[in-house]
Amino acid sequence: MAKRRRLTPANPSFMDPAPEVKSVLPPVGATMRAPIADVAREASSTAAITEMAETLRSAREGGRMVVSVPLEDIALDYLVRDRVGVPEEEQAALVDSIARRGQQTPVELVDLGEGAAPRYGLISGWRRVMALTELQHRDSAAFGEVLGLLRRPAEASQAYLAMIEENEIRVGLSYFERARIALKAVEQGAFEDLSSALSGLYENASRAKRSKIKSFTLVVQHLDGALRFPRAIGERLGLQLAQALEADPELSARLRTQVAEGDPADFEAEQALIRAELTPPKPAKAKAETPVPKPNAPVHLRKQGAHQVLLEGRGVDAAFLADLEAWLQKRQG
Repeated sequence: MAKRRRLTPANPSFMDPAPEVKSVLPPVGATMRAPIADVAREASSTAAITEMAETLRSAREGGRMVVSVPLEDIALDYLVRDRVGVPEEEQAALVDSIARRGQQTPVELVDLGEGAAPRYGLISGWRRVMALTELQHRDSAAFGEVLGLLRRPAEASQAYLAMIEENEIRVGLSYFERARIALKAVEQGAFEDLSSALSGLYENASRAKRSKIKSFTLVVQHLDGALRFPRAIGERLGLQLAQALEADPELSARLRTQVAEGDPADFEAEQALIRAELTPPKPAKAKAETPVPKPNAPVHLRKQGAHQVLLEGRGVDAAFLADLEAWLQKRQG
């Protein structure tokens, strides 16, 4: 019998226990998700972020989102202001309100572009900016910025119109202020002439009201900067003053002198000076003639030569002669 041989495998480790093989399949009960789902989710998130960024950009540029801007980045002289002055008590009340409650209403700004210094031009909200500036001196950390809405006026005329509309709604403008901003808008090139400025800035006003504003432009042209209280000039006095300025070329100089020398402390004193110049001087009263004395009885007068007269009759008594002598003395001066 042939002897049996034991066979040994070529790779002895082949006989070792097989290593644990991890399944590539998800555990039982797990939801399978294809890789395309991850890609779609990421694409959707990116699109949402892009859409949100575009929405915020559009809202910011369209003036629908309030932005916070440092006070030093605002150009107050971007437009010639329509308000010629603000009563101290009104401004003090606004400062107190912002100090207690913060800025409740945003101002209107225009972005002047990268590299501009200051970066933003002020369209409306001058009083609020002034109040915040005053408060900044007290606490720069709390009041160093202003809340605003960005506007994009296509032309300077629209910027002036926005400023006027905002002030008309809030506090109203005097005739003097309306006339002044119309003239300044023409000077700045926002309008071609005064007629187009009045039509563009006050398009909702009646023709009669625009005519009155136009009359007030004469007052502005002659007395802007000279009057201390021009906002207080009412419609009636302003129209009288405009008519007088047009008729008397020297009235402007006289009024400037009167106001400068009189130094009125309030609008009533200033308007008294104006009315005094508008009131024509009263003519001097004619010297009253002394009546000829009348006798109590008939008196007859007869001429006796070139320089003599004869008085006779029952009325020629002592009283009549005394009255006649007094009359002659007054007559001769």
